[in-house]
Amino acid sequence: MRRLYLQIYLTVAASLLVFGALVSVLWMLVSERADTRDLLDGVGAIALELLPGPEQPLPTLRGALEEVQAKLPLVLAVDDASGRRLAVAGGEMPALLADRTSSGRFHVRGFGPVWSIALADGRRLHVRPSHPGAPPLVRALVLIGLLGIAVALASYPLVRRTTRRLERLQRRVEDLGGGDLTARVQVEGRDEVAALALSFNDAAARIETLVSAHKTLLANTSHELRTPLARLRMHVDLLAEAVSPVQRAEAARDIAEVDQLVSEILLASRLDAGVGTRQRESVDLLALLAEECARAGAELTGEPAHLRGDPDLLRRLFRNLLENARRHGGGEVEVGLGERDGRIEVRICDRGPGVSEDERERIFEAFYRPARTREYRTGGTGLGLAIARQIAEQHEGQVSCQPRAGGGSCFVVSLALTRGDAG
Repeated sequence: MRRLYLQIYLTVAASLLVFGALVSVLWMLVSERADTRDLLDGVGAIALELLPGPEQPLPTLRGALEEVQAKLPLVLAVDDASGRRLAVAGGEMPALLADRTSSGRFHVRGFGPVWSIALADGRRLHVRPSHPGAPPLVRALVLIGLLGIAVALASYPLVRRTTRRLERLQRRVEDLGGGDLTARVQVEGRDEVAALALSFNDAAARIETLVSAHKTLLANTSHELRTPLARLRMHVDLLAEAVSPVQRAEAARDIAEVDQLVSEILLASRLDAGVGTRQRESVDLLALLAEECARAGAELTGEPAHLRGDPDLLRRLFRNLLENARRHGGGEVEVGLGERDGRIEVRICDRGPGVSEDERERIFEAFYRPARTREYRTGGTGLGLAIARQIAEQHEGQVSCQPRAGGGSCFVVSLALTRGDAG
């Protein structure tokens, strides 16, 4: 983690440098304020020499103060030894300063800093800026806020560069987990984040290669099984006179199930590889469903609807769902075709035992069977619902299983509606 450590270190160092620079500026400002106090003290000493003596009349004293104040942005006031105000020039001077007995700097609410100088003749000269500015607490809060903003602005680009790369890596990991085996992340820099991105790309490439090899092996194996299946079917036909009709029918059924399984595996492999669809065309979904419902003995209700898609795959989609409903639904299957929220919705409902809530998603996994069907033979390959969902997703749709009021299940297919082709 050395390079990442260096980045964090540089970020902190840069922030501290900015902090130090601002502290230096603040120190300079404070120093300037100290210089201002020295200046005011000097002005007070000079004014002391220019002030008329206590024996002079008050108008003379007031005129001298006004002459000094006209040259400097200050408020000046002179009190006698008892604290009585003798003269003031340039503005208002707080009266409570009459209680001050020591020389120095005082801060008076509403007036700011005031410097009081004891004169040799017993009088006191009070000096304050004409515009005291904001209170010290307010100035401190403003400066602290500006300091925080400066540090944040200085450290953001450096830190954001690292976190942005981590966010991109996270998105690509999520894409890979979602099934996008081509997900890769751009490698930037030479630190640990770049090394992590490179490791992810290598792992994703290996996963893609392994999955591709697995699909290829599965498809080739399924294809090669077609030849021995054809031979077995031929042998069963040749042995028609040597075995009983019951045995012949049983063998034929077994061969048909294996042949169906091979066909399902081949189709699933093509869909996974993205080569299962042909050129899209306008499909009359009501007519297609009418044919499949007549074949399955299901009742169909609905209005005409059209969409663009692969008619063979769409037929396979609804045939798989109808066969599943007929196999597990107790013989009563109802199909409804309609429109909902601007999409085509097909509902294939049965009156079977239904599917438990925790299995309504799992039944779309390949070769998954609900617990209630594992103990007896129900037919099917375990791929029908998985293929149905794959076909729906290739047509920008989805398939879900929902409970039916009164018992049973409804398999709901949602597909994009094409109004232009419908008219």
